[in-house]
Amino acid sequence: MSASNELTAAQRNDLRTIAAMIVPASDEYKVPAADDPAIQADMLATMGRDTLLVRTALDHLARLAGQSLAELDAARRDAIAKEFRATGGAAAATLVRVVLQCYYRDDRVLRSLGLELRAPFPKGHVLPEGDWSLLDPVKTRGGNLRRAP
Repeated sequence: MSASNELTAAQRNDLRTIAAMIVPASDEYKVPAADDPAIQADMLATMGRDTLLVRTALDHLARLAGQSLAELDAARRDAIAKEFRATGGAAAATLVRVVLQCYYRDDRVLRSLGLELRAPFPKGHVLPEGDWSLLDPVKTRGGNLRRAP
């Protein structure tokens, strides 16, 4: 299920605001801020199992701010963000990780870093069709079965 269905409008607005604070736009490197609509859509679509912790982080932010984060002036937002980093715990770390993983997955950001928009392997090294010899070391290893906790 998409996180856009699980986050309230106020939470989505605060997510946009805090994302822009985490990664602002850069004219020098020609990259958007993390509040860019495409990056936000990616966050909401792929948050998955992190949704609960992100909601917890956004609720904590709302309690600290006392109102929508976007409505606060820049100095007050910075003070709230500093307090949030100090008191947010695992939820704050998860929120930051979600923002950063979606940001650095964006094509514009990858291009600005000089990275190719494709998987790095095989990078010109063509493997013969049906040649599974690369798996020989894996096949010779014995099974590694463990009881699940």
